[in-house]
Amino acid sequence: MENDLIISPSPHIRAKTSTTRIMLDVLIALIPAAAASVFLFGFHALVLIADSVIAAVMAEYISRKVMKRENTTGDLSAVVTGVLVAFNLPPTIAPGYAVFGSVIAVVVVKQMFGGIGNNFVNPALAARIILLSSFPKAMTNWTAPFGYSGMKTDAVSCATPLALTAQGEHVAVTDLLFGTTGGCLGETCAAALILGGVYLMLRRVISPVIPVVYIGTVSLMSMALSLDPLVQILSGGLLLGAFFMATDYTTSPITPKGKMIYAFGCGIITILIRKYANLPEGVSFSILIMNILTPLIERVTIPKPFNQLTVD
Repeated sequence: MENDLIISPSPHIRAKTSTTRIMLDVLIALIPAAAASVFLFGFHALVLIADSVIAAVMAEYISRKVMKRENTTGDLSAVVTGVLVAFNLPPTIAPGYAVFGSVIAVVVVKQMFGGIGNNFVNPALAARIILLSSFPKAMTNWTAPFGYSGMKTDAVSCATPLALTAQGEHVAVTDLLFGTTGGCLGETCAAALILGGVYLMLRRVISPVIPVVYIGTVSLMSMALSLDPLVQILSGGLLLGAFFMATDYTTSPITPKGKMIYAFGCGIITILIRKYANLPEGVSFSILIMNILTPLIERVTIPKPFNQLTVD
């Protein structure tokens, strides 16, 4: 009888979509990139992904237990975070770094701010920047794809496409599409990321506004700065960031105008870092900066209620 009458403020909207369903769709969309990373970089890539996911789920379970909060590991958000942390790591890095990154992402960035829906920046990107700042040598040790097969050595060192481009060397678009270049686990195979991004848009898990404006801005800025737009779009973590991290519900604006401003800012900062900064990649920093600015963007773009009176 106690649940027969529930009084709550309007609007009363029900949807079949749940957090678990959304996270499951994201995981499905990440499968092509995960499969490509294992194919390109070998069994160690699968070990990194598995360790990262296990660490993220365990970190969430333990932290929720310690904080005496409801267990939320069943919503699959920790699994998504773990996969994204692994995708932001070099292929041959030790599994301990993956575990450390996942713990930082889940405990420090997510749970200490209240859990899912309360973090102010993307957990996986924050973990990547912390790892990059703390262990720059390990986080920039790039290896060539297929270096694990038929070799007496463990891996063959190589540069990323953005680093090669900065040195004036040519990078083939086909190599970028199919991931036969150096880079982080989940960012090299552009075709797999595009496939996952299209799936998310068709499932209406993400709006096309942010990825389209983000990628479009990078393309236009590249032409304005005499850079190859295709190389800039298909290289580095741009597609991974545009489809899977810049679109995070919690850390991106909810208003249509806000999404456009946010994505435009991500694109501008990304290309400026790539062109003028010491680091060849700028996706992580650009998204985190715009994450921090999201509350301000929402404040200036949220529609005013009809007939609202303003009091000075």
